[in-house]
Amino acid sequence: MTTFVWPARVYYEDTDAGGVVYYANYLKFLERARTEWLRALGFDQRDLMREAGILFAVRRGEIDYLLPARFYDELRIEAVVARVSKVSLTFTQRILREPDTPLCNASVKVVCLDREKFRPTAIPERIRELIEHA
Repeated sequence: MTTFVWPARVYYEDTDAGGVVYYANYLKFLERARTEWLRALGFDQRDLMREAGILFAVRRGEIDYLLPARFYDELRIEAVVARVSKVSLTFTQRILREPDTPLCNASVKVVCLDREKFRPTAIPERIRELIEHA
């Protein structure tokens, strides 16, 4: 599937006292890239909750930190759907310092949930088809 790329910059608020991105903030960058990927496909998460009655939530995440990102670095966050099932998507993601220095690799599984019951539910067919052909 196609690699989605989302550019970001490291701000002071993202860093610890040493000027290095705090480890948990990498997860925020990864999340934002997945959200922007979904928007690029034409789906707003607010509309999915209101109209389709679904939301996506992280079920599992694995991350390997390779090098630190630092204050004011320009980053490139990549997201690729590696696997699609009836109720979940598994992404492989990377964060790179521009132009192409890998900083971390991640695998993130998100599950489609019924908004009311907060239980796994099938990804709507039209969404799954768009994802599979993206």
